[in-house]
Amino acid sequence: APTVSAVGIHDFEAARDMTRHLTGLGHRDIGFIKGHPEHTSSGERYRGFLAAMEEAGVEVPAHRIAQGYFTYRSGIQAAEELIVGENRPTAIFASNDEMAVGIIEAANANGISIPGEISLAGFDDNAIARTVRPRLTSVRQPLEEMGEAACQLLVERIRLSSRGNVHKQVPFEIVE
Repeated sequence: APTVSAVGIHDFEAARDMTRHLTGLGHRDIGFIKGHPEHTSSGERYRGFLAAMEEAGVEVPAHRIAQGYFTYRSGIQAAEELIVGENRPTAIFASNDEMAVGIIEAANANGISIPGEISLAGFDDNAIARTVRPRLTSVRQPLEEMGEAACQLLVERIRLSSRGNVHKQVPFEIVE
């Protein structure tokens, strides 16, 4: 049972929707970069990716999955596994925007055009996703709404002396 109250998005659904977006564009060979293995959201995002690929009738080979740690550097390292060489995917979905920017850096260093040769998607739609060129397609988490909901949960807990934990989910959006 959860031991704390929390506000967030449904990571599984968001990753599934982003993967559906990529498959809807015609991609069948999609690489995926997992997030930090100790974060619950990482597993949920990976499961959402796999579910959408299964829906599309696509089996994902092990060499198309790379382990990341939600850091820029781990995105660069994952890119070395996924994009260097002849046999590269047509798209990559990174579990967060920092890793996606690492992919852009590695692609640039290897003369690979993003989005010309590889489409790229991230997760969070944070400031880096909105300022990097090319701009990232990303899952937007409504941070302001999440902060307001978290404050409301805290106030209710204090005012009502509530001991139960509440998990509130807020809507996400795919941003191209």
